Amino acid sequence: MAPKTTAPQRREAAIPQVAVAVVDLLNSRPYANLGDKLDDPRTAAAVLRPFGAHPVEGSGAADRLEAARAIRSDLLALVAAADPADRAHHWAALSGRIAAVTFRQEFTGPGRVDLRQTDGDPVVGGIVQAVAALVAADNWTRIRLCANEECHEAFYDTSRSRTRRWHSYEVCGNRTNVAAYRVRHQQS
Repeated sequence: MAPKTTAPQRREAAIPQVAVAVVDLLNSRPYANLGDKLDDPRTAAAVLRPFGAHPVEGSGAADRLEAARAIRSDLLALVAAADPADRAHHWAALSGRIAAVTFRQEFTGPGRVDLRQTDGDPVVGGIVQAVAALVAADNWTRIRLCANEECHEAFYDTSRSRTRRWHSYEVCGNRTNVAAYRVRHQQS
């Protein structure tokens, strides 16, 4: 029989693959001192591959990248919006942007329904399905931007309370807290 331990075990919740893909898309934007990862064909392919087979090759690649940038901007605005009215506006903007992508439900077996894309760009459709999966699983609100004003990296909040503020406490959280401590003690 294994010995019992009373020490608390911290377990990070598993991050869904669709969340990893969406966070990578959000972090492909230019921020901090990084450029736009969608400008380079190799990194653009790596970022967009989870959403479609050959994301930056063939006809329509330039339009696909432009659509991905626009959707990324809409998603960033959604993540950053604190006011419910702003979020509603950004959801409506995203819905308008992806209106050309259509899906249909296919019943593929007992108790099974699959959503199949019938029209529109396949990479854009992949992004739409990933975001829809996060919303349907009530995980969209776990996608956040780092509270550090100099960072703003997107991350997936794995905390039970959904209150994590920094993409990394060791980096951004610690810096923010130390800076606030120094300001408080300089004023006293």
